[in-house]
Amino acid sequence: MADQVLDAKGLNCPLPILRAKKALKDVPIGGTLQVLATDPGAVKDFEAFCRATGNDLLESKAEGKLFEFLIKRTS
Repeated sequence: MADQVLDAKGLNCPLPILRAKKALKDVPIGGTLQVLATDPGAVKDFEAFCRATGNDLLESKAEGKLFEFLIKRTS
């Protein structure tokens, strides 16, 4: 289970990324943030976000129109 969950459903780019960036500040280093989104562009956005920030994208999955990401804070 994630340390924190961010509900970004209904938000379009770049809002899910911006909210995740802000939410990660409250997650302890080594902790995880689960993000729920409905924007199909979020898949590529979160891959790029994690590469750019050095955080680990542990999981990326889609169930219908719901996208779920699990990010581990590394710094």
